[in-house]
Amino acid sequence: MNELIKKLAGAFGPAGSEEGIRSLIREEVEKVCDEVFVDDLGSLVAVKWGNAKKNILVAAHMDEIGFMVTFIDKNGFLRFTNIGGVLKNTLVGSRVVFSNGVTGVIGREKIEDGKEPGLNRLYIDIGARSREEASARVKIGDSSAFLAPVSLEGHRVISKALDDRIGCYVLIETLKSLPASLPCTLHFVFTVQEELGLRGARPVAYRLQPHFGLAVDVTRTGDTPEPDYKMNVSLGKGPAVKIKDSSIICHPQVVEMLVRTAEKEGIPYQMEVLERGGTDAGAIHLSREGVPTGGLSIPCRYIHTAGEMVDLDDVQNSIRLLAALFAENW
Repeated sequence: MNELIKKLAGAFGPAGSEEGIRSLIREEVEKVCDEVFVDDLGSLVAVKWGNAKKNILVAAHMDEIGFMVTFIDKNGFLRFTNIGGVLKNTLVGSRVVFSNGVTGVIGREKIEDGKEPGLNRLYIDIGARSREEASARVKIGDSSAFLAPVSLEGHRVISKALDDRIGCYVLIETLKSLPASLPCTLHFVFTVQEELGLRGARPVAYRLQPHFGLAVDVTRTGDTPEPDYKMNVSLGKGPAVKIKDSSIICHPQVVEMLVRTAEKEGIPYQMEVLERGGTDAGAIHLSREGVPTGGLSIPCRYIHTAGEMVDLDDVQNSIRLLAALFAENW
């Protein structure tokens, strides 16, 4: 198991509480870039200065989905709301952890009609025996995230938060592989609050004024039994070049550059049309007067659960593709 992937995926960082994961990433990128800073909303920017005047923004989001405490009942059970797109039907029995290390398990009230329960019928049990005991350990407004091990099965990693810690890993490793001299200036941005509506990418794109943008994130697959959405993306067949999702129709120039580079380097790739979901590309391309933007996606099964799965071959080929892409004359 790659230790950096394990550290990134296992780190605590639901949207709005990215301090820990940001510090971890900063320790890695400060060794290999020319400048590092944090913007006012909390996104981390790592800069590699190049020879030309072209400025490229490459984004991966640091945050993960999670849960926020809204009420503590007299018996010490915590009611909660979602932080991002949690899937209600996967939550019961899931373990969660708060930033202070308190852990709990998600339970459900009895449902008479057999219908899928809303979040108002779920609760977090931290083992407290009363409201007073629970309140001494967890406060209203505290955030939690899935608590799950990071495991390697063959070539495939299973973990919570691979959306989008695996994209963060790809950016970090790409930074490490870049030569000293580049034909363009690169801003590698690790954004906040993507899971709440692409919030972090919008102000940082406005600030950096990029000539081109690229979001590196996960995407769904169509290779499991009867998937919700039919799509031509599978684990292990290469990174996916995004054409469209709910937030963007990618700029044809960026799509063409990604495809041309992959074919030139002999890197396997897939074409992605995502019917539901979006990435930071959706915010980047609408910044200022508009930014030609695309997306490179890592195929991922079981997105927004405690057991997301990616293939390490896809991850390594994403790094290869980005490194080759940034050597091109933009």
